[in-house]
Amino acid sequence: MATTLIPEVSLLDSIFASCRDMAQDPEFSVAKRWLEQHPGRKAIGCFPVYCPVELIHASGMLPLGVIGAGNQIEITFADSRFQSFVCSIVKSTLELGLTNRLNFLEGLLFHSICDPARNLSSVFQRNFPNLFVEYIHFPQNFASPLARQYLAREYRRILDGLEQRSGHAPTTEDLNRSLGLYNQVRSALRVIYRIRTETPHLISAAESFVLTRAGTLMAPEDFLNLLDQVLRELPTRPVKPKDRIRVVLEGSFCELPPIGLIETLEQAGCYILDDDFLRGWRWFTEDVPIGDHPLAALAESYSERAYYSGTKHDSRESKAEHLIRLAREKKADAVVFQAAKFCEPALFDYALYRKALEEAKIPHLLLEFEEKTWSFDRVRSEAETFVESLLFD
Repeated sequence: MATTLIPEVSLLDSIFASCRDMAQDPEFSVAKRWLEQHPGRKAIGCFPVYCPVELIHASGMLPLGVIGAGNQIEITFADSRFQSFVCSIVKSTLELGLTNRLNFLEGLLFHSICDPARNLSSVFQRNFPNLFVEYIHFPQNFASPLARQYLAREYRRILDGLEQRSGHAPTTEDLNRSLGLYNQVRSALRVIYRIRTETPHLISAAESFVLTRAGTLMAPEDFLNLLDQVLRELPTRPVKPKDRIRVVLEGSFCELPPIGLIETLEQAGCYILDDDFLRGWRWFTEDVPIGDHPLAALAESYSERAYYSGTKHDSRESKAEHLIRLAREKKADAVVFQAAKFCEPALFDYALYRKALEEAKIPHLLLEFEEKTWSFDRVRSEAETFVESLLFD
């Protein structure tokens, strides 16, 4: 009788499968286990795009990425609180609250992304009066010498509120310890993205996506250990390059695309060299300096060492110029602009990107998605046609 050989699962495959399960868990099981193992500690939810997680961590609490619910839950109650043309992430995040999935949180932090996100903060305050809900006002004029001073004071205000909820007053040493820890996490993620650019066959965009998403759902110390394992295993991963076009992906900075959508793009023939998935958790291009004034250092880094984003307005270099420069630095064949439906910041940006990309003679493809999308046949067809037009032109 013939025996069936079961393929051996590598450590990397096991890690990515586990991260995928975490990324698709609307119950936040990993975070709840951490809280059970650390009695008296609390968790603060972070709505995208960027949140100063170091302030939460230095206050003795767990920063937790509350970034919608993907296609894992039905929108039943939240529809009555928002208009039909509001993006999916706003509704699914509120649905998490209205279905008691966020009851274990001590609070939530929001910031200015768009009008629906701003309103979501107020809706949470009204519907959950016992929840600590705070809105961070980031500066918009980075050419002003007062921008960093203002932001440092805003961080101080947020930190004071966190201190009241945690019962712990962070010291300079606490803040620097948290800055150092997250510097290590972001540095490891930058290495993973560099590996994707230089050898994209070693780790797919879908794999780095679920890895980063899992990191928003666990303690940073645990995430750093996970990243170390991945970086040890990646160089010797037994995979071969494929005949694909090289693309940079832009436009998914807030609402998260379904994992299946990312995989569909890759299967259609794209190596995604760079993207803006979960950019707020990879916010800084260099380490935040450690010193006597950690809040000022964090504010300076936001101004001078941060990635470009559809929600960060910086007149010192246009977003279109930055995207073109990025595509050329990555030696990309094209740009894929992947925006959530009804996402005003992303779709407004696309009008400028399109004109600039056409003038620069860089091919581009526009795709729209919703986080609750299940079928990707149309996307596959559009992407395959786009890839073939470049491969066989």
